[in-house]
Amino acid sequence: MSRPFGLENPLELFLSKSRNEFTRGDILRVIEEMGIEFLSFHYTGLDGKLKALRLPVQNREQVVELLAEGERADGSSLFKGLVDTTCSDLYVVPVYRTVFLNPFSEKTLGIMCRFFDRDGNLAAFAPENILHEASSRLKVSTGLSLHAMGELEFFLLYRPGTEDGEHYPLPMQSGYHATGPFVKNGAIVEEMVRHISRITGSVKYAHSEVGVIRNLASNIPEIDGRFGEQWEIEFLPAPIVDMADDLVIAKWIVRNVAQQHGCIATFAPKLEEGVAGNGFHFHMMLKDGDINVMVEEDGKLSERARQLIGGVCHYADSLTAFGNTVSSAYLRLVPGQEAPTRVCWSDLNRTAMIRVPLGWQTVHELAANLNPRGENDGVSGKSRQTVELRTADGSALIHLILSGITMAARWGLSHPEESLKIAEQLYLPVSNSRKRDFLDHLPPLPRSCVESARVLQERAGLYTRDGIFPQSILQYMMDLLKAEDDENMNQRLTSMPADQRLNASLKIMHGNLHRH
Repeated sequence: MSRPFGLENPLELFLSKSRNEFTRGDILRVIEEMGIEFLSFHYTGLDGKLKALRLPVQNREQVVELLAEGERADGSSLFKGLVDTTCSDLYVVPVYRTVFLNPFSEKTLGIMCRFFDRDGNLAAFAPENILHEASSRLKVSTGLSLHAMGELEFFLLYRPGTEDGEHYPLPMQSGYHATGPFVKNGAIVEEMVRHISRITGSVKYAHSEVGVIRNLASNIPEIDGRFGEQWEIEFLPAPIVDMADDLVIAKWIVRNVAQQHGCIATFAPKLEEGVAGNGFHFHMMLKDGDINVMVEEDGKLSERARQLIGGVCHYADSLTAFGNTVSSAYLRLVPGQEAPTRVCWSDLNRTAMIRVPLGWQTVHELAANLNPRGENDGVSGKSRQTVELRTADGSALIHLILSGITMAARWGLSHPEESLKIAEQLYLPVSNSRKRDFLDHLPPLPRSCVESARVLQERAGLYTRDGIFPQSILQYMMDLLKAEDDENMNQRLTSMPADQRLNASLKIMHGNLHRH
């Protein structure tokens, strides 16, 4: 076994190989030599949350069969409304590269699974299979792969102890990158990051975010009177199918670690008026093999990067159906916040729907300007350029929003003239970012779940083409969104007296604390 370096994956160290190379024999070896007592088959249902089927390890023959054949699950419960109870069985089949040591259950191996139907085909309605198919089609038609990284924002709600309750208080909206003693829960977040890093190997960093809540008022006893700190865990780029699994696992870890420390973690889009909401931004990177193709040699965005942007802009208004799925999402997507309301893109601008962040395009090894240079200090200097979609929030259904983004990327790359024209038309120069007359000419994003449902219905062909999104999934999402019954919500709230508006807003904001 290799000597660990920081938070490397312990199973990769134990087996001396990358997780992408894990075989059935490797997992059997781990079970035997580590004394594993349980397998936990994991998968996501329609609610986007991690599910589990706990399987006791009783003998080698039983485990070999499980790893080879998978198990059965009740599809009518996991996919309510999509799978009939009269023919509800689905196979859940493990993906070996996803195996991990469960940090919350001693001597347990977790492993992500995929759903198969009775004929041995990937179940077309399962969100992870939709993403797999969309990613495969992109690769076949363009030769490129789409990598993604998520920015997972959440609030940790806690009850301050007598030893730190009013000491070093943070003013509202001033938590960005704050450290202790001004933020109280850094050690808890480090524990989350430790587990996520060892399982996924894809964490970039964690930091305290802007939002600060002191004594949250709510009619929900679970959170009433709690203090809140907003945190973000950002990920490194990974193939988009892998990133979806990593983010689902990360949300599961965040909630479990919070629970162990008497805290509540929520990804709800909005918790309190005047306090930052929880975004869920996604960075995108096109790669040709191992090469990032987002920039030209002179550091400018490549044509393919602009085609990607044009494709995402083309899909943008319908993507909210998967990325903003509860009413409180549209209390976050309002003017004056670092959240977009118009379809556009810009350089560095955090109010734009798509932002082009710094990516070390033409500068590398900046530390050499500040430090002595060692004999072996050279680095590759490869481009790390991404583009960032900023509309989604914590209510996003991860596999479905990433599937939509992947289809948007393929559309942009397959319709180069149209996508480049869209990108040219919807570019927002920084000089115009505050000009009302310029902004008003940009296409608006939906302002409610009901409007998102309507847009999805109108633009369903963008998703059903090539049979990637089944119509049943689109209908499920439209029904889910329409049930929010939030048409003209912001206008109704604005017309209310202040105290009535506050109570109505809190009911909306706190009504879906743990939806996804």
